[in-house]
Amino acid sequence: MAADTRHPLTTGPRPDTGAPPPHIDPAAGGNGTAAAALTALAEPGPTAAATAASARAAPEPVLLADASVPHDVPQRLVAHSCWYPSVDPGGRNVAFICDRTGVPQLWTGPVDGDEPRLLDADPDPVTEVSWSPDGRWIAYTTAPGGGELTRVLCVRPDGTGRRLLAGGEPGASAYLGCWTPDGSAVAVTVTEPAPAGDVRARPDWPPPATDLPAPAHTGRWAGRDGQAVLLGGRPLATATDQEAERTVVQADHTAQTREAAPRALAVYLVDPEGTSAPELVAAEAGAPTLRACALTRDGRLALLRRGPRGRREAVVLRRRDRTVTGTVRAADGDPWIGGFSPDGRTLWLRSDTHREFAALLEVRLGPRGEWLGQRVAAGRPDCDLELLGLHRDGQHAVLAWNRHGVSDLEITALPARAPLEFGTDLREPPADGSRDDTSRGVPLPHEVVTRVVPTADPDSPVVALSGSRRRPGVWWLPHGTALRTPWSSRDQDAVLAAGHPPVRPFPLHPTARDGLALGGWYYRAPGRSPDEAAPCVLHLHGGPEEQERPVLQPLYHELLERGLDVFAPDVRGSSGHGRSFVDADLGTGRFAAIEDVADCAAHVVVAGLADPQRLAVVGRSYGGYLTMASLVWHPELFRTGVAVCGMSDLSTFFAGTEPWLAESAAHKYGHPERDADLLRALSPMSRIDALRVPVLAVHGEHDTNVPVGESRQFVRAARERGLDAELLMLREEGHDFRRADNRRLFRRSAADWIQRHLAT
Repeated sequence: MAADTRHPLTTGPRPDTGAPPPHIDPAAGGNGTAAAALTALAEPGPTAAATAASARAAPEPVLLADASVPHDVPQRLVAHSCWYPSVDPGGRNVAFICDRTGVPQLWTGPVDGDEPRLLDADPDPVTEVSWSPDGRWIAYTTAPGGGELTRVLCVRPDGTGRRLLAGGEPGASAYLGCWTPDGSAVAVTVTEPAPAGDVRARPDWPPPATDLPAPAHTGRWAGRDGQAVLLGGRPLATATDQEAERTVVQADHTAQTREAAPRALAVYLVDPEGTSAPELVAAEAGAPTLRACALTRDGRLALLRRGPRGRREAVVLRRRDRTVTGTVRAADGDPWIGGFSPDGRTLWLRSDTHREFAALLEVRLGPRGEWLGQRVAAGRPDCDLELLGLHRDGQHAVLAWNRHGVSDLEITALPARAPLEFGTDLREPPADGSRDDTSRGVPLPHEVVTRVVPTADPDSPVVALSGSRRRPGVWWLPHGTALRTPWSSRDQDAVLAAGHPPVRPFPLHPTARDGLALGGWYYRAPGRSPDEAAPCVLHLHGGPEEQERPVLQPLYHELLERGLDVFAPDVRGSSGHGRSFVDADLGTGRFAAIEDVADCAAHVVVAGLADPQRLAVVGRSYGGYLTMASLVWHPELFRTGVAVCGMSDLSTFFAGTEPWLAESAAHKYGHPERDADLLRALSPMSRIDALRVPVLAVHGEHDTNVPVGESRQFVRAARERGLDAELLMLREEGHDFRRADNRRLFRRSAADWIQRHLAT
């Protein structure tokens, strides 16, 4: 996700200058000050003027040169992936993201025809897609240079009329919201760049990369396919790196230039034609995220999603006077949390308020948007409602449930109920999750649904599917029949070069030392005897709120083809196991999460699956942090580790990360000022003297979520202690590696490193 705002986490509390909304759900954030802050900034009068002044100028469409390419464009990738579909009003044509040229780009194609068309041939990766309700435009988000700042563009379905809508200014960022129901405008969320300040070098900043001791093993990775630099091959102190080490002095504290002062995050409705001026919907100073998810057909009400991870809120805003009429806790995960009925009197939400698992929440609204009451319309006792797609008729929905990591898909008729009296009714549906004959399950050919899109026919949705033995693709489900779109990869295209089909994992259920039940998936290398204890790689996912799912992971299969087993566990803090499990790693619970890694390793060893003398650990983002932490907390357990975009020192991480991410991270790890001692104790750098084994760090050069300095300082410290340590930095990448050549370089390099250090 693009950076959502730029402000210092450590600024004091914002004044509450507006009255709280009529309904504040206690589970949505305690005393309701977050919703009150949005109210204060959205109401008319002096506060609204202050909001307009603090928000960046309204975006204006800028016409760009057409960049479409005919469908017969050379296709570098035979086994490509397609994802993030959005359909036209008729439901027979799909806009989607595809990496068949090596970069995720915008394509279109019919659900039943093999004629895809590349609409934007620019090399900037595409991250989101949305076809307008009137069919005239396709809006999409791109990440210039592969970094974290994004921009929003529009193009005609035939590839003409491409124009930039928002995020084109240096340092600015923008991402997609919903369309107006008539398709005349699209909502975009915009930020403004940080201002210039009094810049000086931090006295405590680590020495430049050119001062690093020579690596023990230089390797030849820079000569492989993909743009990358191996630390030690040539200096890393590029212009971008130098900029990241600049700080601004203001008031009584020093912060990086990116977080110099509070900034408003603003949502505008933008007309792609440019015939009408952009209209401000809402703005909030210091917001970690703010997205317009839905508008009523008459435009009276807007549904906004706001708040940091773990504390998301659904907010109903009356646009006439910009008053918040109600809030309720929104589930994490997919940002498209719900929508309105055609008459605007019912709101359908994906919410986990007062629940362990997210459910479909029905909220009844009064004629002025006032909150009348709510109830659970569909819920299951042991799994989350993960994806919600509302049909335009307001009478049907597509629901995707996360059942222990595997998806269940359901097409349902939405219940028609009499208006509720004021109050909250959270009565549960039947405990077995059953509904009535208005709902039906849809069999799926693969394990995980990643996106659901209703079409003109309520019984024929389009979905994005991923599985353990196929690449992500787009499927059409007419009346319960799953049909792969002809332009998605075939299942057999996932067969690896060695000729082995991808491995299907099996679930494991370790138990932590404190008795908490954990989960995970185990991948057995092809041809291995069932009773053989194998060299094994533990892979730790990011988030921490992500979940390990049985989907095709090219890194796993690179390792499996080299005879290495893979165990991918869900330690505490992962999603998919209930809110209590997600919150079990908060604050000092992080120490238990580190112990979970050791307990998972012990489980596969005791089960006879893994050789205790040949264990390695790998992880990305939070998993990269957990990899570093495991290596220094359990120095004799693993032979080596690969830490990808991980945090090595939580204090320097907070000083350098994007402020929207810092806000969420403070909830998970601790506040950088109030909990400084805890963050120090949790930081791998604080225990670096315990490191005993070789380590490879991998990072994207444009990563501003976890700055590259986090990997650099860990590698530097390891080398200073005489250990074999290297940093592989991927060019034109941010926190996520999106380019096919860089992803291939990463997984080959990681597999080379692990294989070499587990071979003896």
